[in-house]
Amino acid sequence: MTRPARPLPGSLVQRYHGWKATTFAENAAWYRRLAQEGQRPRAMVISCCDSRVHVTSIFGAEQGEFFIHRNIANLVPPYEPDGLRHGTSAAIEYAVTELKVAQIMVLGHSQCGGVRGCDAMCSGNAPELEAPDSFVGRWMDLLRPAWEDLKDITDPDARTLALEQRAVLTSLDNLMTFPFVAEAVKADDLALHGMWNDITTGALEVYDAELDRFVAV
Repeated sequence: MTRPARPLPGSLVQRYHGWKATTFAENAAWYRRLAQEGQRPRAMVISCCDSRVHVTSIFGAEQGEFFIHRNIANLVPPYEPDGLRHGTSAAIEYAVTELKVAQIMVLGHSQCGGVRGCDAMCSGNAPELEAPDSFVGRWMDLLRPAWEDLKDITDPDARTLALEQRAVLTSLDNLMTFPFVAEAVKADDLALHGMWNDITTGALEVYDAELDRFVAV
């Protein structure tokens, strides 16, 4: 079988050499320590694949500080030990049971394409996502119950915002269905955080469980 791999674009090669000669060279001892001693991230971050969401920049994180998993709409599925392939669940298992992270942060964001796709699909405006072979559609089914709760919001922007934040809450709820997560939370070895970032203004909101709403940081 011939693999359709091609050389990297020259612009990326140039950027790599620039990074290697500056950032890497200036922090070579730190990179060597990470390689020799292994990673000890403080937290796991579950965020969207959206290229506009840059978790390490938002928090000023360095290499080795965050264990980051990205997927469409920053969703966590429920615990389903069915022997099938579960990339997000595998990342959570590794972070909690092997890396012993102290925090899991779920980060949602404004203008999320996955959430808008879910809204369109559930509204009957994206039949292609209803197809059984649509990976995006079947993934966004995780958010369908939340859409049912919010479908009576008539303002499309308000409904999308509500659904983006409900995606974060859905993930928090589903995290607690994982026995090893629930046990770590109960033992006070693990804390869960839900956040939403406005990519236009840079604002960050965090879910307050006592108030049952997102509040500005």
